[in-house]
Order: sequence, then C-alpha cells, then structure tokens
Amino acid sequence: MRLVHSANYDIKTLQTRLVPILECIDKVCREHHLRYYLWAGTMLGAVRHKGFIPWDDDMDICMPRPDYDTLLAHCHEWMPAPFEVVGPHNRSDYPYPFAKVEDSSTTVIERPDFNFPEGIYIDIFPIDGIATDATAVNRHIRHYKFFRHILFLRGRDPFKHGRGPRSWWPLLIHKLFTLKWLQNKVQDIMTQYGYEECDHVIDHDFNERGIIEKRWMGTPKEYEFEKKTFLGVADADAYLTQMYGDYMTPPPKEKQIQHNFYYLNLELPYREFAQQNGIHIPS
Repeated sequence: MRLVHSANYDIKTLQTRLVPILECIDKVCREHHLRYYLWAGTMLGAVRHKGFIPWDDDMDICMPRPDYDTLLAHCHEWMPAPFEVVGPHNRSDYPYPFAKVEDSSTTVIERPDFNFPEGIYIDIFPIDGIATDATAVNRHIRHYKFFRHILFLRGRDPFKHGRGPRSWWPLLIHKLFTLKWLQNKVQDIMTQYGYEECDHVIDHDFNERGIIEKRWMGTPKEYEFEKKTFLGVADADAYLTQMYGDYMTPPPKEKQIQHNFYYLNLELPYREFAQQNGIHIPS
C-alpha cells in the first residue's frame, strides 16, 4: 500500500475529536464501576495545562488489569457507535500489546510500514503487578522487551528497508511466528504477577520507568481536562515525578514533538478506507 503522506493536519482539530472518545470511556467506566486513570502525557496535561499538552496529538489512559479485562470482555455491548475497543482480543492483525478505544468514523495509519488502518484512538494501557526483587524484575522486563520487539517486527512490513539483507531477519520472524502466538506470549509475560496481590505495579510500555507504587494510583481522583472532568491518579505528584522529573517545566522547543501520523482522515470511516484500498480487516 502506498499513500500520499497526510500528516500536515491541524492538531487542535484532532484534539477536539479525541475528547468525545474520552467522554465515552468515562461514562462507560462510571456506569460499570471500572477504574480508569488519565495516564502518561494526558495525566501530565491535566495537571500542567488542565487539558492537552499543546503539541500532543494522542491521549492515554490506564486501567488495572482486572478492570481492563472486564472492559474488553463487554466492550461490544457497552461501547456505543462509532466508538469501539480494538485490540488483540478482536483483531488478529493487531500489532500492539495494549488495546485502544477508537472512533470508527475516522481513519488513521500511524506509520507507512504498518499496514493497519484504524480510527483515531485513545490508548488503554493495562496495569499489572510486578515483583519487588530486583533480579526477578530485571529478568521479567528483559523477557518482555525481547518478545515485544519480536511482536513489533512481526507487525511491520519486512521490506521497510528494501529486499536486501536487512529484510531477512523480519522475514524470518514472519515465517516463524504468527501475530496471535506472539500476542499470547506477550500477554502471558505481562500478567505473570497479579495486580491485586502486588504492592508495586507496572505499565509495561514504559519498562523500568513504568514501575510505581500501587498506592499512588489509589482511588481515581477528578481532574479538569479541556473544561470537562475526568479521572486520574490519586497521587499525581509522585507518579509524574517518577515519569518526568521536573514535570511542571515544559521541555525545550526541539523536544516538543507530535506524532505526525502517516495518514489521517477525520471524515472517512476506516473500514471504508480499507475497502477502497483493498485491505482486508480480519476479526
């Protein structure tokens, strides 16, 4: 698939379209007594800007693993159109180890080497338990990083760098592993330690930096975000200091980087886009 690069979009328009997805998540979670938290840059935005970080063109939430699993199990009945939960539980071509809530009336392709059309989205990071023994933690994270990288290569176009020697390793991975097997392997690693049984928890997407004391999350606390109210981390200062250090000081201009999605269309449903471009979306 070859597309005209379409990353020159108005970031404020995209941010405006993301907020209704978060409103839907908030409504579903409150109705069904599920814990969710504004997370990563979205949590930082809530504290520092009372909304989006100005250059941020995505949103993140997290959910404790038990709540995350419940949402995935019931998403078809709970999530109203055009919003939907997409993840390894319901798309066999899904290349990420966490789910997303997407607006199916839009189309985005994150990168040219991922032939994966989807709607604009909010990432949902599952939060899992983690050991406190340093040796066990190091072994766990090495294991996760290895299979997460293999999953990334399996979801990517093996010919990203041409058809020479640089394609041989990705091609071998395509021959040796299915996405489904790798997803199951990565999920098994992530859930090695139970959330409820551990005092420390981990967002695997951030590896070592993603390990925090579970009490910092606490009971979800209300925060203003774009003049609306959503739920976030109870001890935001401890969490954001762990993640970003001096989090109230914005980074220098050269580090204020947005995604620049490869392709974005806020008016075209991604299934229609896939049909127009001969892309099969499996279930």
